[in-house]
This record gives sequence, C-alpha cells and structure tokens, in this order.
Amino acid sequence: MSGTWKDLTADERYEVMFQDWYSAEGVQFANDAAQQRYQQALVRLKDVIQLRTPDRVPFMPVYEMFPIYYQGLKAYDAMYEYEKVNKAWKQTILDTDPDLQLGPVICYPGRAFDALDYRLMKWPGHGLGPEKIYQFIDDAYMRADEYDELIFDPTDYMMRKYYPRVFGILEPFTALPPLNSALWLGMLGWTAGFSNPKISDAFNSLVKAGNEMLAWFISMGSLDADLKGLGYPNMVGGMSFAPYDLLGDTMRGTRGIMLDMYRQPDKLLKAIEKMTKIAITMGVSGAKAARNPMVWMFLHKGAGGFMSDEQFATFYWPSLLELINALVAEGLTPVVYSEGDYSPRLEQIANMPKGKVIWHYETVDIHKAKEILGDVACFMGNVPLPLLASGTPEDVDAYCKKLIEVVGKDGGLIVDTAAALDEAKPENVMAIVNATRKYGKY
Repeated sequence: MSGTWKDLTADERYEVMFQDWYSAEGVQFANDAAQQRYQQALVRLKDVIQLRTPDRVPFMPVYEMFPIYYQGLKAYDAMYEYEKVNKAWKQTILDTDPDLQLGPVICYPGRAFDALDYRLMKWPGHGLGPEKIYQFIDDAYMRADEYDELIFDPTDYMMRKYYPRVFGILEPFTALPPLNSALWLGMLGWTAGFSNPKISDAFNSLVKAGNEMLAWFISMGSLDADLKGLGYPNMVGGMSFAPYDLLGDTMRGTRGIMLDMYRQPDKLLKAIEKMTKIAITMGVSGAKAARNPMVWMFLHKGAGGFMSDEQFATFYWPSLLELINALVAEGLTPVVYSEGDYSPRLEQIANMPKGKVIWHYETVDIHKAKEILGDVACFMGNVPLPLLASGTPEDVDAYCKKLIEVVGKDGGLIVDTAAALDEAKPENVMAIVNATRKYGKY
C-alpha cells in the first residue's frame, strides 16, 4: 500500500491497522502454538466483524470482578494488590480459554484514588466494605448554568471548576486565573498563582497519584504481555464514550442532563457537539498509541426507558453515529457496548456502517436484532447475568445454543455475557465456554 495515511481509504487504513496488530511485533510468544492461536483468534474476529462466516463462533468475555471472586479474593484486593490481580486474571483466562481478553482495566488503583481524594466513587476501604465492588456516585458535578463556560473553553472549565469538585486535592485550583489569560506574555503573570502553598501541596499529591497510576499501568502491561505471549490478544485498543454520556455520566448527572433536554436543549446540543470532537480524538489517539484498532464505547443513557425515541434521535444517536463514522474512517473498529434494553433502538441505529462495527447488547430481542441488524453489525453479548449467578449449567447451555442458532447463523456473533461479569457460578461460566465450542462450529 503506497501513499501517506491521509491518502488511504478507510478500508486501506483498517488493513494497515489490522496487519500491525496481527504481526504482533514485540510479542514474546511462549511457543509456535501460542503465536498460531493468537493469529487465528484475530482472523476469526476479523471475519465476524466483517459479517463473514468464521471457522467457529468466538468467545470474548468482559470480566469485571469475576476473576477476583473466582480466585477467592475480595474487591479490595482488586484495587490495592496488583500482583494478586494479575495472578487471578491469568489463571481465569487459562481456565476459561477465551479467544480474546481485555485485562483488568476496571480494577482501578485504590491508592491513586486515595491520593486524589476522588469523589466520583465509593470503593472498598473508602466508603464500602472490602468485599464490595466500587460504586459511582451520580450527581451534578457540573452546574446547570455552566454550559456557556464549558462550550467556550472546555480545558479551563475542567481545570478550574470540574476537577476541583471531583478531586478533593484540587480544590485550590479554583483560585487560579483563567487558563486563557495566559496567552502570549500573560503566561508570566499567570504562573504567580502557583506560589499558593495549597496549590503546591495539590501538585505534590498529583505526583503521588501519578506514580501510583504508573505502577498500575506497568503491572497491567506485564500481565498483558504474559497473556499475549500465551496466545490471547487484547481486545482493547482505545476507549471513548457517547458524547451525550460524556456530559451525563460524571458532569451533569442522570437527572441533570434529563432536565436539560427540556429546559435548555440548544445549549445541551452545543455541548454535545463540543464533546463529539473530544470523543473522536480520545478514541483515535488511544487506538493508534496501542497499535490496536478496537475502540470500546460503553453506552449508559441511550437505552429504552432513559429517553424517548425522539430524544434519542435528537440528543443521542446523531453524535454517536458521527463518532462511529469518524473512527471507521480512521481504519478503526468501534465496539459499542450498549447497556440496558436496545430493542426499541434497532431501527434507528441501522444506518451505521455495514461490516465495520461490533454492537454489544445487554438486553435485546435477539430475533429482531438479527432481522434488522444481521447484515449491518456484528452481534456480541446478551447471555444474562442472573442466569449465570443462579441458573444451572444446563440452563446456560440451552440459552447459548439458542443464541448461536438465531444470531450466529452465517456468522456475525461473538458470545459474551450481557454485561461486565462480577458474580457467577464458575460452572456456569464454563458452560458458556463449552456451549460456544459445541454449537459454534460452522
């Protein structure tokens, strides 16, 4: 392929990204069989994304705390004991033998949270008992009358208003002058704000948190290298979010952004436009840095029950579709991880690029999804968590058999749980593995 990156088509860019991922440069494989397994998994994945028939249906579980509980650890260990996490994750991957894995990206580093006085969550040892998984605190960390400030200068708004509200150590940053006042020689005067001892202390705490985050990244990188070497590709390249969710998840909060759709829709749409550009940059930069074309987007507020069809068509889907199209144009594969019931949305989302997207479902009418989107997007997910927590292996086998027969017909299916997996009977998780191998051959 000749020419610069900007001269390549989206399909050509995808091939460059995929071949770079497939070549596994720098991966130290345990043996030839591990390398063969790694590359076969990627070919299988490529086939199902492009809606071709693979040799068999792939299994790609999104494990959250399941490996921790499975190995007899507590949620506290997941956030504070990195070596224990790595050992638990590696053993779980070896036992369940998925085609691909995504590592313990949700076992956040508790000591970094401690250093930051993080206020968006409760977590084990900080508001919760040692056995409890972290919980987000839904609130309006951005005020209803602050849209103009966010739209005018997102960086200044985040630095001097939003971050001080969600990171306790950054409260002194509210005393800084606007960042945009530091243009040209004004920068010299702006630096005087850092003479404030409280701001100096805040920076020291940031360094402490940064060192902890680095230790966490190094630990995850070591585990990822081990798993790749054993033949398990990492499914995550970049991360991004629906632009509406960037505002609604941790800024305006669920209640706040729902009210904004009625009280100030024009400002909300302008903010969504601003967030769309940020979301695109986030996804593209992460995937290219990782040399991995898979960009994950967890959808939180667009499901049926959160908004009407008209609101979805106005506030949620256009910006999300713009994000999806931009990622595809860069040769990347959006993995759209929808949470909640997306049966009411199937007709609306059918105009996404064909054979370019993985769409994960928590709850959906699988027959309707296959009928409407079977020739549009690869289907992933849908094995119910309650079934895995309280059902029998026979129940799980029957559910997976039906899922594979209906949605997996002629390809386009990745078997996964309905949402990130925490508590489940180990025998039921193995039942997913066995059912996929038993019924998923073409």
